[in-house]
Amino acid sequence: MAVEYAQTHASSQALKQIFQRVNAQSCPRHYNFHLHTVHSDGKLQPEELIQQAIAIGLQGLAITDHHTVSGYQAAQRYLNELELSKPYLKFTVPRVWTGVEINADLLGVDVHILGYAFDHQHFSIAPYLQRKITTGKMYQADRVIAAIHQAGGLAVLAHPARYKRSPQDLIPAAASLGIDGVETFYAYDNPQPWRPSVTETQRVQQLAKHHNLLSTCGTDTHGLSLLKRL
Repeated sequence: MAVEYAQTHASSQALKQIFQRVNAQSCPRHYNFHLHTVHSDGKLQPEELIQQAIAIGLQGLAITDHHTVSGYQAAQRYLNELELSKPYLKFTVPRVWTGVEINADLLGVDVHILGYAFDHQHFSIAPYLQRKITTGKMYQADRVIAAIHQAGGLAVLAHPARYKRSPQDLIPAAASLGIDGVETFYAYDNPQPWRPSVTETQRVQQLAKHHNLLSTCGTDTHGLSLLKRL
């Protein structure tokens, strides 16, 4: 158990250091921390996702399927197979962190909280990995954030300008519950090529700095290309 904790802690600290350096140019060709596969509502097989990530040259990523880590597990198995083929690899294998996207209630609004670099076998996160939205107290944002932290991970508010309440309401509320960061760099209008939405990014970035929160980026890919959302 101590070894598992140490490994999880090291993983989350390494990711935290990357989040501290993330900027508008980090996604989608260096990092991508919001990706979906066929294990939730995406179109890519985990193996296809990894193949694209390698082709793009991604340094690191997180598969954030809704309420499951089975896509991450499949991707990790595929990566392990690639690693076994060394020293014949002619490419860099990206680092893949555990990830999940969890529905939660925040200020009476259904929001999505991204969990990263957690121990997916930890008991605290288990209720949120059952392929369905939780109910009751387990559905509350404070519980979700606490569960991610108990499993050694980082909690991030996804696409904070996409909800029924403004980021000015939601981000301070999430910060008061101990959330680690916000998805600052996000393309709300699905542009081609992908780029963070300027107005929303500026607003969210200011709020993140004010509340001492980390900033992350991700394409929120649901389609067949890691370089766009749909």
